[in-house]
Amino acid sequence: MKMKYLLLAAFTISIKASLAQNIVTGTITESGKNTKLNNVFIRDINNKQIALSDKAGYFDIKAEKGNTLIFTLPGYVSDTLYLIDIKPKHVELKLQGITLSEVSVREAAKPFNPREEYPEVYEKSKFALSPSNWFGKDARDARRLKHYFETEEQERQIDAAFTKTLVSSIVPLKEPELDGFMALYRPTLAFVKSSSPQTMTLYINDSYKKFMALPPDKRTLPKLTAQ
Repeated sequence: MKMKYLLLAAFTISIKASLAQNIVTGTITESGKNTKLNNVFIRDINNKQIALSDKAGYFDIKAEKGNTLIFTLPGYVSDTLYLIDIKPKHVELKLQGITLSEVSVREAAKPFNPREEYPEVYEKSKFALSPSNWFGKDARDARRLKHYFETEEQERQIDAAFTKTLVSSIVPLKEPELDGFMALYRPTLAFVKSSSPQTMTLYINDSYKKFMALPPDKRTLPKLTAQ
């Protein structure tokens, strides 16, 4: 009987160890600096698990050896990590050459439906009567991811209405001044939802007048390079 319990205990420990090994942890910083990067979106393309880094640049995600992780943050070059082991990782993201005030470049034609793609996030983020569930790590992570998705959805709605094609058809701007104009005068989601084509045109024309009144060196975005 004693041997039976010992075997059961050993089996339980083994299971817990194997589950623990499925969690990959690490930190993310800006390349060449010690700046911790918050809200980096991490996706395992093999098992479809997702995560966000915290203010300390720390992340953890369910993954296994042989899986591939993709790290994405607006204003930075996305990075891909193939897991040859599950030891803690340190990831560095390089700044993009030019960034639209940290507004990421999104594929306007690609549909974005996180509720359909990640239903478990919305399920876990629901209010739970059990304190252990509501304040548990899974629930906290789910609420952060839900907020991230909501922000991403809002930004994509703005992107769909305030496009380079539209702006350049109304005002005579070309890159790099076009990028600077769109970053400085990016409309709010509330304005986009309430505006008609006519009011959007008026907004762009009025913003153009303000833009051209700026000194020339203020009309383009600064070139960012990693230190």
